[in-house]
Amino acid sequence: MISLLSVFVASEGGAPTYETHHWLLPETAEIIYGGISSVLVIGALVKFALPMAKKALADRTDRIQSDMDNARGSLANAEVEAGRIRTALGDINAERARILAEADAQASTVIADGRARVKVEMAETEAKAMSDIATASGRVGDELRAEISRLSSVAIERVIANTVTDTVRQDLIENFISNVGAAR
Repeated sequence: MISLLSVFVASEGGAPTYETHHWLLPETAEIIYGGISSVLVIGALVKFALPMAKKALADRTDRIQSDMDNARGSLANAEVEAGRIRTALGDINAERARILAEADAQASTVIADGRARVKVEMAETEAKAMSDIATASGRVGDELRAEISRLSSVAIERVIANTVTDTVRQDLIENFISNVGAAR
Protein backbone atom coordinates (compact mmCIF):
# COMPACT_ATOMS: atom_id res chain seq x y z
CA MET A 1 0.00 0.00 0.00
CA ILE A 2 2.68 2.38 0.88
CA SER A 3 4.45 1.75 -2.36
CA LEU A 4 1.27 2.53 -4.22
CA LEU A 5 0.90 5.74 -2.21
CA SER A 6 4.48 6.64 -2.91
CA VAL A 7 3.81 6.18 -6.60
CA PHE A 8 1.01 8.75 -6.46
CA VAL A 9 3.06 11.15 -4.38
CA ALA A 10 6.05 10.78 -6.59
CA SER A 11 4.02 11.19 -9.74
CA GLU A 12 2.87 14.62 -8.67
CA GLY A 13 6.33 15.94 -8.37
CA GLY A 14 7.76 14.39 -11.44
CA ALA A 15 8.99 10.96 -12.44
CA PRO A 16 7.83 8.09 -10.23
CA THR A 17 10.43 6.32 -8.17
CA TYR A 18 10.11 2.84 -6.70
CA GLU A 19 12.32 2.15 -3.76
CA THR A 20 12.15 -0.89 -1.52
CA HIS A 21 14.64 -2.43 0.87
CA HIS A 22 14.74 -5.62 -1.18
CA TRP A 23 13.93 -6.30 -4.81
CA LEU A 24 11.86 -9.47 -4.04
CA LEU A 25 10.20 -8.78 -0.63
CA PRO A 26 7.59 -6.06 0.05
CA GLU A 27 7.94 -3.43 2.73
CA THR A 28 7.91 -4.58 6.34
CA ALA A 29 4.69 -2.72 7.18
CA GLU A 30 2.96 -4.44 4.27
CA ILE A 31 4.12 -7.80 5.54
CA ILE A 32 2.80 -7.02 9.05
CA TYR A 33 -0.53 -5.56 7.96
CA GLY A 34 -1.01 -8.20 5.26
CA GLY A 35 -0.14 -10.98 7.70
CA ILE A 36 -2.57 -9.67 10.35
CA SER A 37 -5.36 -9.22 7.79
CA SER A 38 -4.70 -12.68 6.34
CA VAL A 39 -4.83 -14.23 9.83
CA LEU A 40 -8.11 -12.39 10.53
CA VAL A 41 -9.67 -13.46 7.21
CA ILE A 42 -8.48 -17.06 7.59
CA GLY A 43 -9.70 -17.10 11.21
CA ALA A 44 -13.13 -15.76 10.19
CA LEU A 45 -13.30 -18.35 7.43
CA VAL A 46 -12.32 -21.13 9.85
CA LYS A 47 -14.77 -19.92 12.51
CA PHE A 48 -17.78 -19.20 10.24
CA ALA A 49 -17.32 -20.76 6.81
CA LEU A 50 -15.75 -24.09 7.80
CA PRO A 51 -18.71 -25.20 10.00
CA MET A 52 -21.14 -24.21 7.24
CA ALA A 53 -19.07 -26.12 4.68
CA LYS A 54 -18.89 -29.14 7.01
CA LYS A 55 -22.65 -28.90 7.60
CA ALA A 56 -23.29 -28.61 3.84
CA LEU A 57 -21.07 -31.64 3.15
CA ALA A 58 -22.74 -33.62 5.97
CA ASP A 59 -26.20 -32.67 4.63
CA ARG A 60 -25.09 -33.69 1.16
CA THR A 61 -23.77 -37.00 2.52
CA ASP A 62 -27.03 -37.59 4.42
CA ARG A 63 -29.07 -36.74 1.32
CA ILE A 64 -26.99 -39.11 -0.81
CA GLN A 65 -27.30 -41.82 1.87
CA SER A 66 -31.09 -41.36 2.05
CA ASP A 67 -31.29 -41.49 -1.76
CA MET A 68 -29.26 -44.72 -1.71
CA ASP A 69 -31.53 -46.16 1.02
CA ASN A 70 -34.60 -45.16 -0.96
CA ALA A 71 -33.07 -46.75 -4.05
CA ARG A 72 -32.40 -49.98 -2.12
CA GLY A 73 -35.99 -49.95 -0.83
CA SER A 74 -37.31 -49.27 -4.32
CA LEU A 75 -35.14 -52.07 -5.69
CA ALA A 76 -36.45 -54.46 -3.04
CA ASN A 77 -40.04 -53.40 -3.79
CA ALA A 78 -39.41 -53.80 -7.52
CA GLU A 79 -38.00 -57.29 -6.97
CA VAL A 80 -41.02 -58.25 -4.83
CA GLU A 81 -43.35 -56.81 -7.49
CA ALA A 82 -41.43 -58.65 -10.24
CA GLY A 83 -41.80 -61.90 -8.28
CA ARG A 84 -45.52 -61.25 -7.84
CA ILE A 85 -45.87 -60.52 -11.56
CA ARG A 86 -43.96 -63.69 -12.44
CA THR A 87 -46.26 -65.66 -10.11
CA ALA A 88 -49.29 -63.98 -11.65
CA LEU A 89 -47.93 -64.76 -15.11
CA GLY A 90 -47.66 -68.41 -14.12
CA ASP A 91 -51.23 -68.21 -12.84
CA ILE A 92 -52.29 -66.60 -16.11
CA ASN A 93 -50.68 -69.43 -18.08
CA ALA A 94 -52.44 -72.01 -15.91
CA GLU A 95 -55.75 -70.13 -16.23
CA ARG A 96 -55.30 -69.91 -20.00
CA ALA A 97 -54.63 -73.66 -20.18
CA ARG A 98 -57.74 -74.35 -18.05
CA ILE A 99 -59.92 -72.10 -20.20
CA LEU A 100 -58.60 -73.71 -23.39
CA ALA A 101 -59.30 -77.19 -21.96
CA GLU A 102 -62.86 -76.14 -21.07
CA ALA A 103 -63.33 -74.68 -24.55
CA ASP A 104 -62.09 -77.92 -26.14
CA ALA A 105 -64.47 -79.96 -23.97
CA GLN A 106 -67.40 -77.69 -24.85
CA ALA A 107 -66.48 -77.81 -28.53
CA SER A 108 -66.39 -81.62 -28.53
CA THR A 109 -69.77 -81.70 -26.74
CA VAL A 110 -71.27 -79.28 -29.25
CA ILE A 111 -69.84 -81.29 -32.16
CA ALA A 112 -71.20 -84.57 -30.73
CA ASP A 113 -74.64 -82.99 -30.16
CA GLY A 114 -74.58 -81.53 -33.67
CA ARG A 115 -73.71 -84.89 -35.20
CA ALA A 116 -76.49 -86.65 -33.27
CA ARG A 117 -78.99 -83.97 -34.28
CA VAL A 118 -77.88 -84.24 -37.93
CA LYS A 119 -78.29 -88.05 -37.82
CA VAL A 120 -81.82 -87.67 -36.42
CA GLU A 121 -82.69 -85.04 -39.01
CA MET A 122 -81.24 -87.21 -41.78
CA ALA A 123 -83.32 -90.21 -40.61
CA GLU A 124 -86.47 -88.05 -40.43
CA THR A 125 -85.76 -86.57 -43.87
CA GLU A 126 -85.10 -90.01 -45.32
CA ALA A 127 -88.32 -91.41 -43.81
CA LYS A 128 -90.30 -88.45 -45.14
CA ALA A 129 -88.69 -88.88 -48.58
CA MET A 130 -89.54 -92.58 -48.59
CA SER A 131 -93.12 -91.75 -47.56
CA ASP A 132 -93.34 -89.13 -50.30
CA ILE A 133 -91.96 -91.63 -52.81
CA ALA A 134 -94.52 -94.27 -51.75
CA THR A 135 -97.35 -91.72 -51.93
CA ALA A 136 -96.20 -90.50 -55.34
CA SER A 137 -95.78 -94.10 -56.52
CA GLY A 138 -99.34 -95.00 -55.40
CA ARG A 139 -100.76 -91.86 -56.98
CA VAL A 140 -98.89 -92.48 -60.24
CA GLY A 141 -100.05 -96.15 -60.21
CA ASP A 142 -103.66 -95.04 -59.65
CA GLU A 143 -103.41 -92.43 -62.39
CA LEU A 144 -101.81 -95.00 -64.70
CA ARG A 145 -104.59 -97.54 -63.98
CA ALA A 146 -107.25 -94.89 -64.55
CA GLU A 147 -105.65 -93.83 -67.82
CA ILE A 148 -105.29 -97.46 -68.94
CA SER A 149 -108.92 -98.22 -68.11
CA ARG A 150 -110.08 -95.05 -69.92
CA LEU A 151 -107.92 -95.88 -72.94
CA SER A 152 -109.05 -99.52 -72.90
CA SER A 153 -112.73 -98.55 -72.68
CA VAL A 154 -112.24 -96.17 -75.61
CA ALA A 155 -110.36 -98.87 -77.49
CA ILE A 156 -113.00 -101.49 -76.66
CA GLU A 157 -115.78 -99.21 -77.86
CA ARG A 158 -113.99 -98.61 -81.13
CA VAL A 159 -113.12 -102.25 -81.59
CA ILE A 160 -116.62 -103.34 -80.72
CA ALA A 161 -118.15 -100.66 -82.88
CA ASN A 162 -116.06 -101.77 -85.84
CA THR A 163 -116.28 -105.54 -85.34
CA VAL A 164 -119.73 -106.06 -83.96
CA THR A 165 -122.38 -106.32 -86.58
CA ASP A 166 -126.09 -105.87 -86.09
CA THR A 167 -126.75 -109.60 -85.76
CA VAL A 168 -123.98 -110.04 -83.15
CA ARG A 169 -125.32 -107.05 -81.27
CA GLN A 170 -128.83 -108.48 -81.29
CA ASP A 171 -127.53 -111.82 -80.00
CA LEU A 172 -125.61 -110.08 -77.19
CA ILE A 173 -128.63 -108.12 -76.06
CA GLU A 174 -130.80 -111.24 -76.01
CA ASN A 175 -128.17 -113.19 -74.05
CA PHE A 176 -127.94 -110.36 -71.53
CA ILE A 177 -131.65 -110.21 -71.08
CA SER A 178 -131.90 -113.90 -70.66
CA ASN A 179 -129.08 -113.96 -68.14
CA VAL A 180 -130.70 -111.13 -66.16
CA GLY A 181 -134.10 -112.81 -66.33
CA ALA A 182 -132.69 -116.16 -65.22
CA ALA A 183 -130.82 -114.58 -62.36
CA ARG A 184 -134.04 -113.16 -60.90
